[in-house]
Amino acid sequence: MSGYIEGISRDQVTLFPDRLEDWIDEDHPIRVIDAFVDAMDLVGAGFCRMSPAQTGRPSYHPSMLLKLFIYGYLNRVPSSRRLEREAGRNVEAMWLTGRLVPDHKTIADFRKDNGPAIRKACARFVELCRQVGVLSGGNVAIDGSKFKAVNNRDHNFTVGKIELRISHLEASASRYLEEMGRADTVEQSEATLRKVTRCWFPRETEPVRRIISIEN
Repeated sequence: MSGYIEGISRDQVTLFPDRLEDWIDEDHPIRVIDAFVDAMDLVGAGFCRMSPAQTGRPSYHPSMLLKLFIYGYLNRVPSSRRLEREAGRNVEAMWLTGRLVPDHKTIADFRKDNGPAIRKACARFVELCRQVGVLSGGNVAIDGSKFKAVNNRDHNFTVGKIELRISHLEASASRYLEEMGRADTVEQSEATLRKVTRCWFPRETEPVRRIISIEN
């Protein structure tokens, strides 16, 4: 015995649940993401490509990509490549997407094409979660009433305050999308450098390396 807590052998046979559903608790927050997006009017919200093309390879449904984006926003997943990896290895993301793993370019294109709609959807989702108590923070009620007796001004919300909060949430979602865009640019540059072709040309007795970029 080593005196430390020891893990099981990698050769040990383990019986995992047969369904992804068994991994997700009934009150898990990603169920709220799933229900929220399914109830949205994506066309009215301004999302593109809501009608599938009649020819060519089928595309991913915008609702699935939006669920993945909201999940990434809540968990601060910093880039499209990281979001792609989460979809392939994270049980929560697998449940949310139906085990679909869109590539990072598909995710990045969805962000570019639907930035304003994603920003508003993330803001509305966070505000909804605060209202129902899924996320930390005070509950919000929009009914025009003001309660001052045992409630201070920081815990009192009017329609104007709600609009201001939503604008702050949209700004937060916008910063997240901008950060993801910058991270995608950096990672794309690094990936390009790794794909550089190195060709060797003889020059007398010393080889001279000529580097030709195959990708801009």
